[in-house]
Amino acid sequence: MTRDKSGRLSVPAIIILLLLPVVTSVAVFGIGRMNISLSQIIDAAVLLFTGEGDVPLTVQMTLWNVRLPRILLALLTGAGLSVSGCAFQSLFANPLATPDTLGVASGASFGAALGILLGFSLVGIQVTSFLFGAIAVLLTWISGSGRGRGLSSVVLAGIMIGSLFSALVSLVKFTADSETQLPAITYWLMGSLDGTGYENLLYGAPPILIGIGILFLIRWRMNLLPLTEDEIRSSGVNITALRGVTVICATMVTASSVSMCGQVGWVGLLVPHICRMLFGSNHLALIPASVSIGAAFMVIVDTVARSASAAEIPISILTAIIGAPFFIILMRKSGGWRL
Repeated sequence: MTRDKSGRLSVPAIIILLLLPVVTSVAVFGIGRMNISLSQIIDAAVLLFTGEGDVPLTVQMTLWNVRLPRILLALLTGAGLSVSGCAFQSLFANPLATPDTLGVASGASFGAALGILLGFSLVGIQVTSFLFGAIAVLLTWISGSGRGRGLSSVVLAGIMIGSLFSALVSLVKFTADSETQLPAITYWLMGSLDGTGYENLLYGAPPILIGIGILFLIRWRMNLLPLTEDEIRSSGVNITALRGVTVICATMVTASSVSMCGQVGWVGLLVPHICRMLFGSNHLALIPASVSIGAAFMVIVDTVARSASAAEIPISILTAIIGAPFFIILMRKSGGWRL
């Protein structure tokens, strides 16, 4: 059994979910354009911690300066986008809701494109991306919320704000230098974990970890989100505060993820569906499962992206190729999906 009668994860399920991202990361650590054997990885780890051993410098640099930060970023963004997708689906009681619902991804993409256009450093691009992602969700919330308005108004406002920032991205691409800036913007928008370093993680990881942590702590209250207004009132929970915290955390996680690796689709839609089929709709199990499976999924996809061909494949292309048919199969097997 994956969970008990209360909806909590069983002990075997907890162990599996804890080990899954770790085992996946270790398994792919040596895979890439330069394949590194397990013995070399062990020798490099011994050299790193004890200073003893003889490992080529190229192997050490590849493992600790290229692959380790990249795997850490894949773990963070996979977990973050999955949890955000789970939160938005419950918030809007809509199985097709994604981290893009409130225009966050489009706003963050515009910020990054603007940063590239202005010649900002990688950290500067992260900051502008995060800033405009936050601005996008603020505009969505101001436009769609209010007395007598339901969550559907917020969704419609998010679609409009997302369209606005998508148009602004097109405007930035139109004005960018076609030789240098335009290719960089276009490639970034396709999603990539290439060029990740510890400095990027230092700035981008805290918002993701904080957002995931808060959603994890309030996961038992998130079971109220898909309920009707009358049912929620009878529970005595301040639903406005709960929705506000959920939106802020999911937005923070999404904006930070997009600011570091570009737009990565399907993760926030596909992984929560898989987790619901495996563990049910109780957020006591659903949130931890989304963290674990989302992190492992992104690590696997990124490994394929950087090792399947001589030129790196953009992440969003792979997630769409994998996600679309897999999602169709899931829907046909389950006969549809409900919250």
